[in-house]
Amino acid sequence: MKGEPNDGATPIHPVMHIPVPWVFILVYLIGIGARLLFPIRLRLGQFAGSIRVAGLVLVAIGILVAFSAQAIFRRVHTTTIPFEKPSTFVSSGPYRFTRNPMYLGLTLIYVGVAGTRLEIWPLIVLPLLVAYIDFVVIPVEERRLSVVFGDAYQRYCASVRRWL
Repeated sequence: MKGEPNDGATPIHPVMHIPVPWVFILVYLIGIGARLLFPIRLRLGQFAGSIRVAGLVLVAIGILVAFSAQAIFRRVHTTTIPFEKPSTFVSSGPYRFTRNPMYLGLTLIYVGVAGTRLEIWPLIVLPLLVAYIDFVVIPVEERRLSVVFGDAYQRYCASVRRWL
């Protein structure tokens, strides 16, 4: 059932109780803190404007990808919470190209915001965030989806990449 708590079949990492969008914000703030402690001076000159425009484009694409994926979940009444049991298997929309469009979209937004603000430290700490998503959060979701949807989910995984 939608909203059903973890039944013990899938171990939950304690950090997973922090909603993933908040993890993106917290890691970005860690990057800002690192910038304050260890400033890196960028000499972008004439490229600053182009980087800001590219950042805006990435933010727009990220919003489109993440929110279209979330809209599909809402339309079919299934959960977006990693350790809850999904009620519906979704493979349409952006899920045709990536198994994790919400995380991909949030990552694009994160990179885009760093670009618009011309900040390097959030990008330096980004691999830690992606590693957390890739090695902690997504495996829990994939185990759950595999248990709930079986062969259909396995076939989907064989044909659609985790990120891109």
